[in-house]
Amino acid sequence: MKNLMNFLGYRWVLWVLLIINVVGTIYGYIWYGWQLAETPAKFLVFVPDSPTASLFFAAVLVALLLKKNWPFVEALAMVTLFKYGIWAVVMNILVYGVTGNIHWTSYMLILSHAGMAIQGLLYVPYYQIKTMHLMLAALWILHNDVIDYVFFMLPKYSVLDQYIPKIGYFSFWLSITSIFLTYVLCVRKKNNLHS
Repeated sequence: MKNLMNFLGYRWVLWVLLIINVVGTIYGYIWYGWQLAETPAKFLVFVPDSPTASLFFAAVLVALLLKKNWPFVEALAMVTLFKYGIWAVVMNILVYGVTGNIHWTSYMLILSHAGMAIQGLLYVPYYQIKTMHLMLAALWILHNDVIDYVFFMLPKYSVLDQYIPKIGYFSFWLSITSIFLTYVLCVRKKNNLHS
């Protein structure tokens, strides 16, 4: 574990991950372009969930390169990377279950979003998240769920429209799981280490 932590802290590793996350973030915002064009301005920030999560993580990597910690951004990154990483994997598998076929872009989305969730977990030893940071991140992600499933600003998968109530229920509990996981790995564990 210590060797992995040392490896993840190498500057060249941080730079490679930063480049990957910046490119992925830009691609993600472009991918959402048509939906953002139809989205009311007050909801714009809540629609492109995955690229915003990778943007948060890119900021975490910048902080690490500067030998700093930005705990609130770390909390946002950890919670959103896990939640939207897992969410996108499940949605793309569900599309396959409904349609019986899967496009090559779905494979790409499954792999890239699984990578999002994994990288958020890998950097847990570097985070300095405290309870207040997590509470604010929890407010962000739960509010985002309301925007997605009350105002229907969620990412569009038209073949899944009939399942939106069930997807909303799943998404809420995935948010709770992400918050709880962040608490256990980043807040409670660090508190125990310092007590």
